[in-house]
Amino acid sequence: MPFEIQQAITVLERTPPALDGLLEGLPSQWVRARERNDTWSPSEIVSHLILGEKTDWIPRARLILSAAQSPALEPFDMQSHLAYCKGKSIETLLTEFKIIRAGSLEALHGMEIGDDELARTGVHPEFGIVTLRQHLAAWVVHDLNHISQVTRVMAGRYATETGPWKQYMRILRDD
Repeated sequence: MPFEIQQAITVLERTPPALDGLLEGLPSQWVRARERNDTWSPSEIVSHLILGEKTDWIPRARLILSAAQSPALEPFDMQSHLAYCKGKSIETLLTEFKIIRAGSLEALHGMEIGDDELARTGVHPEFGIVTLRQHLAAWVVHDLNHISQVTRVMAGRYATETGPWKQYMRILRDD
């Protein structure tokens, strides 16, 4: 399916309410759970999404659109969210994410991005030349990936308790 910015926005708008529905009001055992020691909890995932809003998606899009030639994009810090969420409730993080995402979508609407703009490029620190189209499509998939991760972590809390049904629960299997 070809990338369409309005459809992307429609999906991006749904991430905060989806996460609210999954996480708001849950005890810390649910929002601080991890699949393994080296993975992120739902609280850390929301924190990661917040920092992505602040330093990645819209800032990189603005840079790509403002530069005459393919600008170098700053690396994204994949660990700073771990300290960022310390001591914050899931409600605080969800509220902050809702607010910052609304601002990001407002900024995206204001960019008036058409096919010419979507074809503009930047130099990603890991991937090299990327288009704005790829960057924005990755934002949508990034959200969906982390929603999936949240549900997988949550399901894992009852992996043993499902007993024989586990064989039918793809979310609990490694394959």
